[in-house]
Amino acid sequence: MLALLQGDPLKVAPRVLGSLVHCRGVTVRLTEVEAYRGEDDPGSHAFRGETPRTRPMFAGAGRVYAYFTYGMHTCVNLVCGPGGRAAALLLRAGEVVAGADTALERRRGGRPERSIPPRDLARGPARLAQALGVTLADSGTLLAPVDDAAADGLRLEVRPPLAPDRIARGPRVGVAGPGGGAEFPWRFWIDGDPTVSAYRAAVRRGGSRPR
Repeated sequence: MLALLQGDPLKVAPRVLGSLVHCRGVTVRLTEVEAYRGEDDPGSHAFRGETPRTRPMFAGAGRVYAYFTYGMHTCVNLVCGPGGRAAALLLRAGEVVAGADTALERRRGGRPERSIPPRDLARGPARLAQALGVTLADSGTLLAPVDDAAADGLRLEVRPPLAPDRIARGPRVGVAGPGGGAEFPWRFWIDGDPTVSAYRAAVRRGGSRPR
């Protein structure tokens, strides 16, 4: 697992599709991810260098980078590459394959009457993080060993690679300005999977929304 994450995020991204992420009683099969290349990537939070927020992205492969967006949602990334050079994969969407009742309770947010179709439990980066129980406190932590079922944090179970013809790629979601267009097709997903999130181009409002 760690050896895989030490690579270029553009190569790691398609390789982790179909793999499993375990966290706090829920397991998600990854169906969509986005690659970010740090200081080489205008769409990345780390484009302008290390800050207290982005420090986990510079800590090397196997770390978790979580961040708050829109003042209400947590999103989660897996850090890639060597220490000192920021790179990460945003976990955009997946299928809940274990712990669906727990994921549903988290997604309902205290509203038991709320109806959420199974395909939407982890369809989108904020939903995925919420289903897994990820919070900002997880940012900077190491991925736990995959065989440590009692671990409190995230665990990545790498599955066999998918056939290339099952993987699609295109521009990243919600990244405006340089680094957000079709010249950066750094979003990867399992073609035809119903849990993949809907693509939305960014609307630029005085600057980009990097990750």
